[in-house]
Amino acid sequence: MAQADVYDALGVKRRINAAGTLTRLGGSLMAPEVVTAMGAAALHSVDIAELQAAASRAIGRITGAEAGMVSSGAAAALTLAAAACITRWDIAKMAALPHTEGFAREILIPRSHRTGYVHALSAAGAKLVDIGHNDRATGAGVRGLEAWEIETAITPSTVAFAFSANPQNIADLGMVAAVCKAHGLPLIVDAAAQLPPKENLHRLIEAGADLVAFSGGKAIGGPQASGILTGRRDLVGAALVQQLDMDVAPATWSPPDLIDRAAMRGVPHHGLGRGFKAGKEEIVGLLVALERFVAADHEAGNARLETRLHEIARQWAGLRGVATRVLAASATGRVPHLHLAIDAAAAGVDALGLSARLQKAALPVHFSERLAGEGVLVVDLQVPPPEDDAAIVQAVRRELGG
Repeated sequence: MAQADVYDALGVKRRINAAGTLTRLGGSLMAPEVVTAMGAAALHSVDIAELQAAASRAIGRITGAEAGMVSSGAAAALTLAAAACITRWDIAKMAALPHTEGFAREILIPRSHRTGYVHALSAAGAKLVDIGHNDRATGAGVRGLEAWEIETAITPSTVAFAFSANPQNIADLGMVAAVCKAHGLPLIVDAAAQLPPKENLHRLIEAGADLVAFSGGKAIGGPQASGILTGRRDLVGAALVQQLDMDVAPATWSPPDLIDRAAMRGVPHHGLGRGFKAGKEEIVGLLVALERFVAADHEAGNARLETRLHEIARQWAGLRGVATRVLAASATGRVPHLHLAIDAAAAGVDALGLSARLQKAALPVHFSERLAGEGVLVVDLQVPPPEDDAAIVQAVRRELGG
């Protein structure tokens, strides 16, 4: 099947993704050097555990953490993080997961951090315990999570604290880390979409996180089915041993030093994360993409994105029922965005209606719908190349009669 015709041959439409690095739209587009590296990796056999150990060294160097591993996505990294905090090096507990009745399994989580992605933590058998109030998150008050609320909730059954990072709550991380450290409680941070800025790769570890999960297929530009779990060596090692193929002969098994065989009472069987395996192609592709991401000039990249957004906004000027606003990266906390505000009465269609029309076109165009309830579609150009900008402009003008 020819490379250019792969989707045509399958009857699948090419889409313009101006909605951000969304998983349902395939995440980011990989750079040619990442694709080449994955192809080269596919041509040889290697020991996956040895390759993961090499990945650990590279990830640790970049994040400043003791260790790291490649998972099949950020959600898989969170499940493995929870599993590691529940089991540590206890292989009997590893064998029991996700059935955790009878041993410590509670993970504390602020109510304002309970997103749909916390299923990844529960999948390991963890029992999530909500703490704190939603006052600041909902606008009902100014107070957020406080140290005493964490301390009051800790019991002998508590194995970890889960923190879903975003630009609004990241200032709380230092306080949370200090309390967790004082009580010997591992802190798991979901930072799946918190890149850029690239400083978050090490900032969260420096703030005191014990385990951090990043997506590999979003801003990093790696394979869609890849993620990073980075942090404490013992916890990353316990997570890795629960992901690896463990159909091994104990007498000949030679694990990498990331896995503390002496701390285990034998050799574990396949773990909870066996279905989360990362192939040699994903591991190598992710590492090449990560090095490329760290070396990139993101300030210059954001300037280019902002210029493109201003030009798109200029070409939408005068459309009936439409107002545009470009937000710089400093305003969004990540990358520049364009807000396309729709006056339904004047435009003859509301934000979701326009989005639906755009997605059903011969060349579908996707914008982010996260502010659609406020009548706003968000244009995010992290994924589409500049040559798609004209099609984005024309798609909206066509639907609004411009």
